[in-house]
Amino acid sequence: MLHFFRFTLCLLTIVITSSSFVSADNWPQFRGPGARGVADGANLPETWSTSENVAWKAEVPGRGWSSPVVWGDRIFLTTCINTGETEEAKKGLYFGGNREDAPTTVHEWKVLCLALDSGELMWEHTVHKGVPEKSLHIKNSYASETPVTDGEHLYASFGNVGLFCFDLSGEEVWAKRFPPVDTRYDWGTAASPAMHEDRIYVINDNDEQSVLLAFDKLTGKEVWRVERDEKSNWATPYIWENDLRTEIITPGTGKTRAYDLDGKLLYEFSGGSSITIATPYEAHDLLYVSSGYVLDKRKPVWALKPGASGDITLDEEETSNEAIVWAQKQAAPYNPTTLVYGDQLYVLLDRGFFASYDARTGEEIYEKQRLPKGRAFTASPWAADGKIYCLNEYGTTFVIKAGPEYELLGTNDLAEDDMSMATPAIVGHKLLLRTDNRLYCIQK
Repeated sequence: MLHFFRFTLCLLTIVITSSSFVSADNWPQFRGPGARGVADGANLPETWSTSENVAWKAEVPGRGWSSPVVWGDRIFLTTCINTGETEEAKKGLYFGGNREDAPTTVHEWKVLCLALDSGELMWEHTVHKGVPEKSLHIKNSYASETPVTDGEHLYASFGNVGLFCFDLSGEEVWAKRFPPVDTRYDWGTAASPAMHEDRIYVINDNDEQSVLLAFDKLTGKEVWRVERDEKSNWATPYIWENDLRTEIITPGTGKTRAYDLDGKLLYEFSGGSSITIATPYEAHDLLYVSSGYVLDKRKPVWALKPGASGDITLDEEETSNEAIVWAQKQAAPYNPTTLVYGDQLYVLLDRGFFASYDARTGEEIYEKQRLPKGRAFTASPWAADGKIYCLNEYGTTFVIKAGPEYELLGTNDLAEDDMSMATPAIVGHKLLLRTDNRLYCIQK
């Protein structure tokens, strides 16, 4: 009887935890519903290759590290096509990839729409054509921001070009151009837009003047802007709808800040690493924020409860206070966002280590485990049906069993030229993997 009770309780916990993130027909933003990267019920295959369990694959022109987003029968991607030659982006870590000079060849910034059932091109739209005015890191792209859709319109941002609104048939509704700005070490831009009700929020943290912008999503009119005491960051903002209020969460190297829907500062805290990239998200009524540059000693993951105000920075020796429920000060990854699945928080570190913590308390569940041949991770992990998936830049996906003990279930390889830095999308029973050259639809 006791065994049966425990089994029933465990099953109930999984159902409750996963009920809001079952596999859906739409994947409207970076990391999908709730920016969580969770899709139970997807029934994804455990193994695949360039031919096994591949429903289709489509060649994608140009270079873009934006994730695919999906609404109904349509996949939306952004890309930038160099009419000249593009320097090859080398797989591995990022050191030595700075480029001070911008390309001198004409580029075409495009939005693509592909059919979900076949990968065939349904429409494409060129939003800008010209010579880039700013350089970028060899591993970045001029199309690294993931679009967002509400099922009626698609909103695509291209850092130093602008924000563009389309209907789902490909007609441009409005465009808002951005002046090009300098970024740290000429790395370029990457933060994706966020949507809430009738507004689109864009963060532009750069080395000239950082701002948070709110636009009317139907007209493109700027509603408000807030200047930020920040330099370059690459983190996508998150709209946190909690029981007390709605907050716009903006991670930063200087400070992570929360604003209300009118742009008023609610609270802030410092203590992150010197470069901030990961996207915040909510689970278990807590907000998870991380900042983990690989060369810093300080790589914190924080879990916050709603209702904070003022400066909530932890003292050097503190791991919690009235607003911050827990902090692990040396646990965060650099590029990937962490993942909460069930009662555990999973951390995928850029250099191929994997660890887990209690999502509610921050206590370590298991220490860092070395993934075999697990070099260089940029894409964020995702979860479905009791498994965690981790994709490295070499096109290898590691499948790990979710739970209190680390267990690697298998690895799956794509083609040698399939450099992989984009976080995938999951819709229905389909996994959409974007590489440097193509888009794969993985399905049993």
